[in-house]
Amino acid sequence: MSSRHSQAGSPSPADSSSPLQPERQISWTVKIFASGLFTGYSPIASGTVASALATAIYFIPGFEHPFSIIPASFLTFILGAKAAGIMEERFGHDPAEVTIDEVLGMWISLMFLPKSVGIAILAFLVFRALDIVKPWPARKFDSIPGGLGIMLDDVVAGFYTNLLMHLAIRLDLPTLLPF
Repeated sequence: MSSRHSQAGSPSPADSSSPLQPERQISWTVKIFASGLFTGYSPIASGTVASALATAIYFIPGFEHPFSIIPASFLTFILGAKAAGIMEERFGHDPAEVTIDEVLGMWISLMFLPKSVGIAILAFLVFRALDIVKPWPARKFDSIPGGLGIMLDDVVAGFYTNLLMHLAIRLDLPTLLPF
């Protein structure tokens, strides 16, 4: 889960050894993309809000098709790592404002699954739990500095969610859900 970082007590901009760059201006395009269309600025549960947005995008007709979701996920990973790295330079390690990683993780969670509201809700709940718990190697990736580390822990959570969802479908568990 991302954490907010206080600027209080951080080294001054003149201190070149500081990893934070409080004076750095970040473009609107980086802010919009890295924050998952500004979901990262939600006052509460920014990762959950971003995951909900990703699920809503998934329900755009045709987005679930591999020819759409795979290239979108690949581009989101590449551009997200770059944008997240820029945001991390400014705000510190894995800032709460960066939620593009949750968007990508949610899309990976839903890949190759039957498109239904019940399955999407279950995948959403499993992904959020795994994103918070960070099972191996997600926690290890989360400690990697830069945009790559920010993105990879959610890729792992999304991959695990996808595997669990395929197992649940194979066991016919979604039919037991009330939604």
